[in-house]
Amino acid sequence: MDLKEIQNLIKFVAKSGASEVKLETGDVKITIRTGSDEKETIVQQVPMGGQMPQMPAQPQQQQQQAPAPSQESAQQSSDDQKSAGEDNSNYITVKSPIIGTFYRKPSPDKPTFVEVGDSVKEGDVLCVIEAMKLFNEIESEVSGKIVKVLVDDASPVEFDQPLFLVDPS
Repeated sequence: MDLKEIQNLIKFVAKSGASEVKLETGDVKITIRTGSDEKETIVQQVPMGGQMPQMPAQPQQQQQQAPAPSQESAQQSSDDQKSAGEDNSNYITVKSPIIGTFYRKPSPDKPTFVEVGDSVKEGDVLCVIEAMKLFNEIESEVSGKIVKVLVDDASPVEFDQPLFLVDPS
């Protein structure tokens, strides 16, 4: 099961109103729980040989706790966008295609990919999102100028969360 299928499953469960869905396929076990205020997604890869070692379990517990603040920040940023109202209507919003951790730099000692005011063209890398120990480059789908960066560096992001505002040119 690839990341895109997992994302589609999460969206489907969220829209369906189901409170919990469990799915086991081969070496992947997925549990998706939705509540009134909080969504929790657990994705585990279980080795074919048996039980998981204790070391990987701790980071997964931390990952389970991480989405709650990001949902609040996502709500805040969407509230900020709503309060700005018409100002953002002529801008294109670049959204996160995956769930993960947002990074503005390719590595800590390198410069950021883009800054506010930079011109970008289609295919330029805007940021990277780390998901399941993989760093995914997020490329611009439009040409224009970066107007605003909506997410702090090293912050968790949700699927379809706004990342950048681009003024098309």
